[in-house]
Amino acid sequence: MTTPQRQTRTDAAIDVIELHKHFGDNEVLKGIDFHVDNGQVVCVIGPSGSGKSTLLRCVNLLEQPTSGRIFIEGDEITDPDVDVNAIRSRIGMVFQQFNLFPHLTVLRNLTIAQQRVKKRGKDEAVEIARRNLAKVGLSEKEGAYPAHLSGGQQQRAAMARALSMDPDMMMFDEPTSALDPELVGDVLGVMKDLASEGMTMMVVTHEMGFAREVGDKVVFMDDGVIVEEGDPREVLGNPQHERTQAFLSKVL
Repeated sequence: MTTPQRQTRTDAAIDVIELHKHFGDNEVLKGIDFHVDNGQVVCVIGPSGSGKSTLLRCVNLLEQPTSGRIFIEGDEITDPDVDVNAIRSRIGMVFQQFNLFPHLTVLRNLTIAQQRVKKRGKDEAVEIARRNLAKVGLSEKEGAYPAHLSGGQQQRAAMARALSMDPDMMMFDEPTSALDPELVGDVLGVMKDLASEGMTMMVVTHEMGFAREVGDKVVFMDDGVIVEEGDPREVLGNPQHERTQAFLSKVL
């Protein structure tokens, strides 16, 4: 059953097939089936509790799926014999909370995983970190500690840290939801730049303007299923399903 499905997705960066996730008796994901093509920006929208973040976390096995299959660039990350860490190293992850090490400077936050996981030398790690700090507009903050940064700056530092691992794709779990409104624009600006460079991105977001402007595809989830997906102009501008219409009437 899965083989014919995959034949139509040979170029998919992320391919999710019949994904289910239970937390006890609560079924959070109810047979999710979708894909993200290479270089595509897919924005996942929907009400709180619809399963968006759980889906994102299942894709790189931060949550263990109950059943279903997930392929990353053709390799099945849900195969029990797979090297999960090797596949996970291709995926940059940015969370709602910034998860920076508070006792380390911004620069050290960006170099520690490079040196320990990628086995890079200090000079190379620093060069790559500085390049990515410049990309997110934080070059002057490399010696600062996270507590001395605004929320938006911390989130941009977290993005630079993920980029310093040279991922093939980036996943964002509501990256602006913890930010004050005036700080959202800088973070979204970095994400727009990444999209324009061709980075494959899966973005769980409440920012409908970003989804419309930057997304190649919008996926609307509700109650653990994909209700509607397609071109952002169609899904956001002319939704076909009444559940999508009801949600967008409250957020647009």
